[in-house]
Amino acid sequence: MKKLLVFVTVLGLAGLSFAGDDNDNKAADRMKDAAVVLEEIQTAPDTGIPDEVMGSAECVAVVPSMLKAGFVFGARYGRGVASCRTAKGWSDPAFFTVQGGSFGLQIGGQAVDLVMLIMNQRGMQNLLNSKFKLGADASVAAGPVGRHAAADTDWKMRAQVLSYSRARGVFAGLELNGAVVKIDRESTLEFYGHMQPFSTSLTTVSSPAGALPFLNDLAKWAKIASK
Repeated sequence: MKKLLVFVTVLGLAGLSFAGDDNDNKAADRMKDAAVVLEEIQTAPDTGIPDEVMGSAECVAVVPSMLKAGFVFGARYGRGVASCRTAKGWSDPAFFTVQGGSFGLQIGGQAVDLVMLIMNQRGMQNLLNSKFKLGADASVAAGPVGRHAAADTDWKMRAQVLSYSRARGVFAGLELNGAVVKIDRESTLEFYGHMQPFSTSLTTVSSPAGALPFLNDLAKWAKIASK
């Protein structure tokens, strides 16, 4: 009985943590956080997403501070933002949630930054559907890490989505299977003032002011990677 009471109490605190995160982490703030995550990962010496991989990605999705206290109870949940390449530049942001799945690691009570790269048109089509399951609708694999990945071309053929995580300053490829990615209706309504599917956001380039921190940083690193 005592153990059950302790569990319920801690679970309640975890719920408050998630609620507080939702209240404080608004859509525009999430894009700033996503820009910071991308900047810190790509400026870290001898680590980060290889130029060859970043330069080939059709879309980039970032979930900052994912899974706070989530692994303690098996709850896996995060909110993120994505953008795709278009003929006119990087698209307007699409807000999504990612939930469930096997993450290939067990970490208790800490924030995990998640980065997903959609590597080809098939993966992009899954993303445009506004909901898909990693490992089922779209193949997923841990992405290579380092400044260059030219010698390891396996990543080009393995998956539609390459995934990465950063926890306690350690950046690594992440096995991510079974997670469901779908539209974050609350954040979409908050940012745009109306609902719109991924197929609209991710094919439109209007560069709304609130999206610029993320879009500008993404464009910078994509340009560097393509050189």
